[in-house]
Amino acid sequence: MSEDAPELTAELVVDGAVPSQPVISPDGCWVAYVVAAVGHRAERRMCALGLAAADGGSPPRKLTAGTTADFGPRWAPDSASVFFLSDRTGSAQLHRIWLGGGEAEVLTDWHGEIRDAWPLADGRLVALVATDEPTEDDKRRRAERDDAIVWGQQLRRGRLRVLDLATGELRTVDGLGGRHVVELAPRPEGSALAVISWASPEQDPGLVTSELHVVDPQTGTVHDLGRTGPRARSPVWWQAEGSWHLAYLARPGPFGGYAVYDVAVTAPAAVHRDLTEGMSACPAGLAQVADGPPLALFADGLDTAIGRLDPGLRRFRCLSARDGLVDSLTASRSGEVVAALATTSREPVNVHAGPPGGPLIRLSDTQPALRAISWGTQERLSYQAPDGLDLDGLLILPPGRSRADGPFPLITWVHGGPPARYADQFLLGPRSPGQWLATAGYAVFLPNPRGGVGHGRDFAAAVVRAAGGAVGGADWSDIVTGIDLLITEGVADPDRLGIGGASYGGFMAAWAIGQTDRFKAAIMDAGISDWGMLLATGEFGTMDAALGGSCGWEGTGPHPHDQVSPISFASKIRTPVLIVHGQDDTNVPVSQAIYFHRALSWFGVEHELVIYPREGHAFAERNHQLDLLCRTRAWFGRWLHDGASDGRGLPA
Repeated sequence: MSEDAPELTAELVVDGAVPSQPVISPDGCWVAYVVAAVGHRAERRMCALGLAAADGGSPPRKLTAGTTADFGPRWAPDSASVFFLSDRTGSAQLHRIWLGGGEAEVLTDWHGEIRDAWPLADGRLVALVATDEPTEDDKRRRAERDDAIVWGQQLRRGRLRVLDLATGELRTVDGLGGRHVVELAPRPEGSALAVISWASPEQDPGLVTSELHVVDPQTGTVHDLGRTGPRARSPVWWQAEGSWHLAYLARPGPFGGYAVYDVAVTAPAAVHRDLTEGMSACPAGLAQVADGPPLALFADGLDTAIGRLDPGLRRFRCLSARDGLVDSLTASRSGEVVAALATTSREPVNVHAGPPGGPLIRLSDTQPALRAISWGTQERLSYQAPDGLDLDGLLILPPGRSRADGPFPLITWVHGGPPARYADQFLLGPRSPGQWLATAGYAVFLPNPRGGVGHGRDFAAAVVRAAGGAVGGADWSDIVTGIDLLITEGVADPDRLGIGGASYGGFMAAWAIGQTDRFKAAIMDAGISDWGMLLATGEFGTMDAALGGSCGWEGTGPHPHDQVSPISFASKIRTPVLIVHGQDDTNVPVSQAIYFHRALSWFGVEHELVIYPREGHAFAERNHQLDLLCRTRAWFGRWLHDGASDGRGLPA
């Protein structure tokens, strides 16, 4: 490490600002986006709206001050103003701010929850997704604590509503019955809306009961286009031979990668056609182009591609390939200019813009202080699994070091999902600590085992029980193969191996130490210890049986999920484990951590259990993020014998 380079501190990691939710103006001249600190200090996260010229001709500026939570920007059709949600008046309400200056105006005073808003093409109406306002009886029951919960009732369903900007009237659009509205997409011409709805606001069964509709917000007329695949999202409009179509993302099964489907809106029978079957890349996003066919992002190995739908072939044609990760694609009315979030191995995520087939220029610079840090060298890995399957991943070496300086203590950090991936991106954060660990002297292995995205649909579905796979099987073998390769090549010290990860990565860390004692330390972050209990208590419910293999109510057992649950192998564990979990996690409830802790206590395994109050599946509070970063370094420093540590987990 250079003697002049400043030290990377945990405060520098969590106090930096990050952009999100970019939206390009219809005329292609401006990009609005959200800026917020990585960790929030108060009860809620403060977010500001930023604005940048799409051609980079002027420096970005703030549209709002960031003293409240301002989020969800949407452009007016004339590109003269931005609609957004803000809690500056208490609860989240719809606001509008003009590019020409002035204060934001409040457009609603709704006492339910406003979740999304889309200005319609005529400029007079805004479509909203909002829950019902509490009734007088609701208020009375809350005040009198007469609030027994009947499961499946009292659910906060999102409903389609329309705001008249001239009168301020907010009316409910009937016609969808009791279905829960989750996403909207206005047609570029006219007032028709594409609507994705669920049977229930609950993830189970909501995510597997998605339906697609076309709604006329003026008359309330609903044209049903039928059931979609699980987790449907991102509907976009386009025209073929004068007829309107809707494309959208959905999964062919409960788990695995996404596919792009298309349906003709005016056809006598709604046929949902798979446009991406057989592709080696995985669809990751769709962007509507008002004047042409849609654009799409594709996870392609360690990189990202931008494609455009060929209306004649009904297949996507690659326009450009981008190093690293590109996300949140948005397009101008003509489709000639796009904006997105982008990050590479040496550059943190920022807003970029440019032509979809040409170079994208960086518009934002939210963490300039990071440029002074000496970072570890990140290299791409390519290797084969024992069954011949091609695999990839990343290796980060300590700053200023090369392979010739090995072997190093090696930490394997497994991504979440499993349908996720490591792109060749900048990895620095409480839950993605690649560079944080590398700057502490470790080599870091970031594998992309089967079950992840970026290598086609079959690869992503390889851990799904119905497809003949299983978690903890070939995916675990893929990871071990990569570790063994790094040992053979002299990069990794076989006597100083650690493993960790969050969510699915936390499961894999817990699974690994029940299969072998070669790891000297492990971190299980929001991980699964028992797939049967996850199905019983987690928000995804029976969908998790696609990974665990059974529900537990099939009979007396033994059940398939017992064979892939780390808790079943607790008696074999000898590796010291740091278990961290959010107390309010509804995805993987904290009971998973407590169960594992009790099993390790029973068998006398060295471990620590740390529970973060108020945190869900992702940790948001600044002090908790600081604590996690420092505990992570300290835990590996203690057990991998990599020198002394000060009290903050930093090498002495």
